Amino acid sequence: MDKKRNSVEFKITGRYAMFADPVTRVGGEKFSYQIPTYQALKGILESVYWKPTFIWYIDAVRVMKKIQTESKGIKTLQMDGIYPSQRNPEKQKEAAISDLSYYTYLRDVEYEVLAHFDWNNHRNDLRDDRDENKHHNIAKRSIIKGGRRDIFLGTRECQGYVEPCVFGEGDSFYKDYGELEFGVQFHGYDYPDETGKDELAVRLWRAKMKDGLIEFPMPKDCDSSLRRIIRKMKAKKFERDRTFSFLFNDPTVTDLLSEV
Repeated sequence: MDKKRNSVEFKITGRYAMFADPVTRVGGEKFSYQIPTYQALKGILESVYWKPTFIWYIDAVRVMKKIQTESKGIKTLQMDGIYPSQRNPEKQKEAAISDLSYYTYLRDVEYEVLAHFDWNNHRNDLRDDRDENKHHNIAKRSIIKGGRRDIFLGTRECQGYVEPCVFGEGDSFYKDYGELEFGVQFHGYDYPDETGKDELAVRLWRAKMKDGLIEFPMPKDCDSSLRRIIRKMKAKKFERDRTFSFLFNDPTVTDLLSEV
C-alpha cells in the first residue's frame, strides 16, 4: 500500500463497535456491519485532529482481530409525546416510556488505519492556513496523545482508543485468508463544503477484504449509480477569529505546535 508524504498511521482498539447497517435501523434494532465504514474511520480521524482547511481521506484499513458479534438488550427512551408540544399543547406531561431493543455489536475490535489529507479547494477563504508540514506534525502528535476529542467506534456508547502504529507490520487474523465480499455497504456522505454543491448526498460501494486488508476508493471514484441525494444543504460559513482560528493564532494547538 503506497504511503503519501502527509500520510498518518494509527491503531484503533475497543471493547465494542457499532457501524450500523442503515437497513436495520428502521425497526429500531441496530445491527453492525462486519467491517468499519469509510465515514466512521474519517470521523474518528477528525476527532483526533481536524480543521476545515483540509479533508481527511481514508486509504485503507486492516482488520487485525477475528470478526465477532455480541447482541445486547437495550432499553431506548421514547421521547415523542412525553412533553407538551406546539403541535399538541394540551398534552399532559407523562412518564418516559422505554422499549426493549436488541443491538448487535462487534466485540473486541482492533484496526490499523492509513490515511492522508488534502486541501479543501472549496475553502479558499482559509487558504492562508495551508501549511502541510505543521498540520501533518500536529496530526501525528495528536495521535500520540490519543486524540483531541473522545474517540467512538461508530456510536457514543462504544468508546475507542487510538495509538501510533506502522501500517502493515502487525499480524492480522485474516492473513492469507483470501478474499471476502460484504456486498453493497454505506461508504460515506458528500457534504456541501467538501463538494461545492448545495446538497447532502450519500455514497455506497461494494465492500471487499483481501487477507484482512480493505482498500477504500476515493469519494470521487465511487460508483455514481450508487450515489443518492438526500436533501439540499448549504456549506457552513466560518468567521475568522470567532468560529475559526488560523494555526498561528489557535490557542487549542499551542502545545502541539510548539515543537513544529
